[in-house]
Amino acid sequence: MTHSAAQIKSRAAELGFDDCRIARASEATHASNFHSWIANGNHADMAWMERTPERRTDPRNVLENCKSVITLATNYFTGETPNPVDYRIARYSWNNDYHDLIKKRLKQFNQTLEALGGIQRDYVDTGPVLERDFATDAGLGWNGKSTVQIHRKLGTWFFLAEILTTLELPADPPFGDHCGKCTRCIDACPTRAITAPHTVDARRCISYLTIEHKGPIPEEFREAIGDRIYGCDACLDACPWNRFAKASSEAGFHARQSIFDHTLRDFLSLDDEQFRTLFAKSPIKRTKRPRFLRNVCIALGNTGSSADLPALTRAAADPDPLISEHAIWAINRINNTAKP
Repeated sequence: MTHSAAQIKSRAAELGFDDCRIARASEATHASNFHSWIANGNHADMAWMERTPERRTDPRNVLENCKSVITLATNYFTGETPNPVDYRIARYSWNNDYHDLIKKRLKQFNQTLEALGGIQRDYVDTGPVLERDFATDAGLGWNGKSTVQIHRKLGTWFFLAEILTTLELPADPPFGDHCGKCTRCIDACPTRAITAPHTVDARRCISYLTIEHKGPIPEEFREAIGDRIYGCDACLDACPWNRFAKASSEAGFHARQSIFDHTLRDFLSLDDEQFRTLFAKSPIKRTKRPRFLRNVCIALGNTGSSADLPALTRAAADPDPLISEHAIWAINRINNTAKP
């Protein structure tokens, strides 16, 4: 039985999703590319990406009798930070964790689909689904050369979520690739992590290095990280399709003033409890204090002055070697670059 797509999309809009499109459940378009990407080690130490590749590349192996993939977009564009700061944080993490907000919407959506007789599995980048393939198949934008999904109205500033369902829904047509000859995202990457169109080497990516990577950041990339302390928006910022982006109406995505009231050196004074309090309900909290302060030390090494040395000296004495090693690096860099 084929159900009404209009009914499904109307419910998505009621729940606050900014776009909803439907793809047929099948093997992901770029399944073979994904296998090659993993085989080449481009996923760095994100070992979970290697597990159960047959599930990751075909939703029918995740949900028995899966017929359709409902793809959903949530706008998170929030304009500029409320006050000038001496560091950059990826825009998606300026406030509350998007997983929590979107999962609530997906739970409500699931109730609607259950009433229609469907069985579902839903994800917001939390499960084994090549979500951008199905979003592209459904016409929910297209996959840019940076591998970031691009939407004709939202630009690059949106979250993807998907619902696998046993309901047979009419599939939407793809929108097509509208990057043309543009290479701004590739040119903008500070570490040249976009090694070819549609290929990112996570081992070079600042988002990976400052968020997922658990150990010391390789020295060859520290200078390029600049003032970024959590994630990187360089390739997103560069996309010309962002000229159509409009600010999100969701208050939970707008910058949290308590975070941006801090300077870089302020962050170094946070103990574990203070860190958890400041970043409560924020995606930054998941990196934990050592990794976050590691990033702060690198940013200070790149942008700091002699005024930051006392704070860095205290950090160099931190019992966590991840913090102390990067603090020592920052001290040496400031001392070696300080003007007489």
